[in-house]
Order: sequence, then structure tokens, then C-alpha cells
Amino acid sequence: MTFLEKLLTYRDKENDLFWEGSFLDYLQLVKENPRIAGTAHELVYRMIETAGITELGDGRREYAFFSGTLFGLEDAIQLLVEEYFRPSAQRLDVRKRLLLLMGPVSGGKSTLVTLLKNGLESFTRTPEGAVYAIKGCPMQEEPLHLIPRELRDEFRKEYGVHIEGDLCPVCRMRLESEHGGRIEDMPVVRVLFSESDRTGIGTFAPSDPKSQDIADLTGSIDFSTITRYGSESDPRAYRFDGELNKANRGLMEFQEILKCDEKFLWNLLSLTQEGNFKAGRFALISADELIIAHTNETEYRAFISNKKNEALHSRMIVMRIPYNLKASQEERIYRKLVDASGLNNQVHLAPGALWTASVFTVMSRLKEPRKPGIDLVKKMYLYDGVEVDGVKKADVDELQREHHDEGMSGVDPRYVINRISSALIKGSKSCINALDVLRSLKEGLDQHPSISKEERERLMNLITQARKEYDHKAKTEVQRAFVYSFEESAHTMLNNYLDNVEAYCSGHKMKDPITSEEHDPDEKLMRSIEEQIGVTENQKRAFREEILIKISSFARRGRQFEYTSHEPLKDAIEKKLFADLKDVIKITTSTINPDEGQLKRMNEVSKRLIEHHGYCATCANELMKYVGSLLNR
Repeated sequence: MTFLEKLLTYRDKENDLFWEGSFLDYLQLVKENPRIAGTAHELVYRMIETAGITELGDGRREYAFFSGTLFGLEDAIQLLVEEYFRPSAQRLDVRKRLLLLMGPVSGGKSTLVTLLKNGLESFTRTPEGAVYAIKGCPMQEEPLHLIPRELRDEFRKEYGVHIEGDLCPVCRMRLESEHGGRIEDMPVVRVLFSESDRTGIGTFAPSDPKSQDIADLTGSIDFSTITRYGSESDPRAYRFDGELNKANRGLMEFQEILKCDEKFLWNLLSLTQEGNFKAGRFALISADELIIAHTNETEYRAFISNKKNEALHSRMIVMRIPYNLKASQEERIYRKLVDASGLNNQVHLAPGALWTASVFTVMSRLKEPRKPGIDLVKKMYLYDGVEVDGVKKADVDELQREHHDEGMSGVDPRYVINRISSALIKGSKSCINALDVLRSLKEGLDQHPSISKEERERLMNLITQARKEYDHKAKTEVQRAFVYSFEESAHTMLNNYLDNVEAYCSGHKMKDPITSEEHDPDEKLMRSIEEQIGVTENQKRAFREEILIKISSFARRGRQFEYTSHEPLKDAIEKKLFADLKDVIKITTSTINPDEGQLKRMNEVSKRLIEHHGYCATCANELMKYVGSLLNR
């Protein structure tokens, strides 16, 4: 299908979404599907629910609606959905609160709101998200507002739908002047939310208090029509085009809300609690919209310390949106931003470059652990789900409870991606590696006038720590590439080890597969592996029995025990394999004029790095040289 054909198909689909009928036709739709008359909060939660919810166990849930866009905010998103969106959709009192997202700059608040707005635009174009309104209403009003209050109890009993709100001034006037009070003749249409068309989605951003007018929120008088209609209270002489008018039935975003002038915030008092607001010389105007705002922690603390703001503060639900604290998720953030820029199409980004930047960034956001034996590096790995020897899950939970404000400060992603971009466009290199990125981060700190001397020193130390972690990762990468058929070698070593461990723990002899002679388990082999991770002579029996218990647990669940199934054993096997090859790797990678055999081995390693690990010829060669220099130190 050509692009033109796709364009025509898209236009046809959009035209198919058009629906128009009388109020009686709409009543029939409501009878068949009462959910179409739900509130704005119900619409938003239905959108999230329709995308899919996965139960992960331990009370944790994954929401497909947010996945792929927001990384490392799973806990914050679950709290947001479970504490606000779901109870709001059930018409609990929390829906009468303004949702305030509070967190550090560039932490994902705006991205989350944009995701909700874009989601609503798409969702209202589906059968599950269909929204209907009185035709010609400037506020895309719910048609059920036409039903008199005296009959609403009867309607709820028959249709199972609770009606809230009253007709806007325009629809009230049209009902009498155009249809003689016959609500059944009032036309109804399907509406599609669109921020650009100002339908169902509104956005308000603070500007100069001297020039910004409250009319931006509530609409204004059209003075050109006063002489025609004779009164400022005539709905035809008023433009209902404020953001609160246009966001009705959907979502209203307040950007940096606490920067707004107080008079703009006063309108939210009755809107949040009572579902209405004041405009011009009219009675209170009903509005059904999810109000979501965002701000940073500094402005929020100044706001709540001001006693004048107590009334508005009591009408807020504050949700913390901290920085991501998982290095693997931070790497996904940078990958997404780099891919979107298109810079990686011009310059190759070596594996490990974004991960190393992520290690630095995440550590800058972590608080120093109080638990003995755990430093920032171990804490960073633990938060990312990596097992650390001697640390239990309960210890991780304790670490997470130590500092309630963890993740509310540190290096923001915007700074890091700016430095990565600087490294990508700087010079004439065809490939950028982790060292280039760390160098760019350091240069950025040198040029940063706003950070204190102490903070700069702390961040420089973290860059050093990040380089150490990269050094370890680089050596492991090259060592693995040097090990011919690494997986097969690891599994062979695992099977030999397990055979000996099983005989040792059961007190049996081992039988030679060729001569059938019996002999004791190979203690030298077992200890050569266990010593790689510091298992002492006194600890060896407990460690071996732990392995057998793990194997038994896997067998009961019908799973195959691999060398990667037990993290300490995996480390031990890898270190043993690497130790056996260390001298070969050192000599091969550091030789200035390699012989034919060494050159052949280096070419094989380079090929393996390129084909299986995402390196290019340039960064594969640089990696081997760098690791050679590390091994010779």
C-alpha cells in the first residue's frame, strides 16, 4: 500500500467515527452501554485498564499504557493508578481533588501528562472510549444534563447512571429558543478529543502576571456582540473558549501550577470540590474534568508553608514522581532520546557507553546507605535487581525505607543527554565509547557555574566510580570474547563441579566413565572454583549444600538448572574461566607487534565482539587495547 493509499484509508476511518443523532438515539446508546456516560476520571482509568494490566506478584502490577515511554517509575505509577485513578473512577471522594505531580526537574512529570493527553486523543477514537456531547456546545457537554433534576433519580433506577452537573448557559438558552424545551429533539454528536483542536484537553501555562488574564481559563465577553444582544449576561455575547471550558469531559493540565498567580488558583477551589467554576455574569458552570498539575519540590514546600494556601492544599492529592533509580532503566531513557535525535545514525555509540553514564547518574541520586558492608555501588546494583552476595531481599527493602526523599535530587537526564550529544557531535570520531561519555560529563561539570565546590567534588568521585564499573565490564566483555564457545565451556565446568559436589555432599565415591574405577570427589577442582568468590574452607559445605537445594527447587518447578541460575556460582565459574585465560589475554591485547597466532586470535575476538555484542570494528579494537592496558597495570 502506497503512502497516498494509507492517507486515504486514514481519512475514511476518521470519517467513519462521525455519529449524529437525537437525544433519544443517545439514550438508546446509554441503555446498551452505560459506560459511555461515565465521568472524565472513569474515561481515563478505562483507557489505562483497556491497554492491559499484568499482575506481577507481591501486589505489584504493570500497566501496559505507561510501558515503553516511562522507565524506572513502576512504583510511582502503580501508586498513582491505585491511589488516584482507580478510586476516582469509582466516584470516591478522591476524584474531588486536584492531582499534583511533584518531583525534580526532568523527572518524567511532563512526559506522564503528555502520555495521558495523547492517550485520550487515541482512546476517544475507539469504541471503548467513545464520548458523546450536545451538538454545538462550546464545552462538549454531557447530553444527560438535559434531564431535569427532578427526574434524575428515576433515570438512575432505570438506566443505572448517576447524573452530575447542569446545562451550560449556551445549551440552556438553545434548548428553549431553538427546541421549545423539547429535550428529545436536542442533537447529539460523537466528539473526538484533540489538544490542537481544543476539544476535551486543555493546557494552562503561567506567564507574565501583568499580561495574563483570567479569561485564559474561563472565557471572556465578546464586546463586538454587546450592542446586538444588549447584555453581558446573554450567553451569545460570551466566548466560552477558556481552557477550563475546552477541557470539559477530559483532562486539564496546569504546567508549573505553583508559578501561577493566586487568582488563577482560586478558580480551582470550587472546580475540584463542587465540579463547577464561575465565569462572567453567569451562574456557576458545571465542569467534569480531571485536573492534573505538576511542580518541583522547592516550589511545593514554599506553597504549603504559606497559610493563605491551606484551602487549596486540602483539595490536592500530591504524588511524588522521583528520578529513576535503576541503571538499566536509565540506559533505556538515554537510548530512547538518542534514537529520537538521529545522531546515532551518524556516529556509532559503543556498547557500555550509555550504561556507564547511567551508573554515574543513578549513583548521584542515591543516598549513602547506613547498613554496614553496603556502599553506593552495591546499592545501585541491588536497586537494579542484581544479586549481591550476602544481601537479602529484606535488606533491600530496608535500604529503600532509609531515605524517604531518595530520588528527589541528583543529576537529571536532560544534563546527561546534553553531554552525550556533545560527545557525539564533537570532533571527527566515527565511534563514541564510555570513556568519551565520561570525559564529556566531566567537562560539563567544569563548565557548570551553579553547583557548589562540594557537590562538584562528589560528582567527580562518582565519575571515577562509574569508570571503575566500566573497567570491570570491559574486562569481562573481552574475557568472554576470548573464551572459545564460552557457554559450552561454562556448562562443562558446571557439570563437572555439580557431579563432584553431589558426591561430596552424599558421601559417595565417583566412578571414572572409562575405567570404572572409584575415586574421591575432586576437592582441588571444587576449591579452585569456590575460591574465586571467597568461599572459605569452613564455608564450603554450606555453599555446596545451598547449590543442591537450589537444583532441587528448580527440579520441582520443572526448570533446568543452568550455570546462570545461581549468581555466586555464575560469578565463580566465569572468574575461573577468565583466570585460566588471563595471561593469554594480557599478552595478546598488549603486544605492539603481534605474531600471526596472536593476530588471528585478536581478529576472532574482534569478530565475536562485532557479531554478538554490538561493537563496530573501531570500538572493538579500542576496547581490546584498553583492556590490555588495564591488565598490565
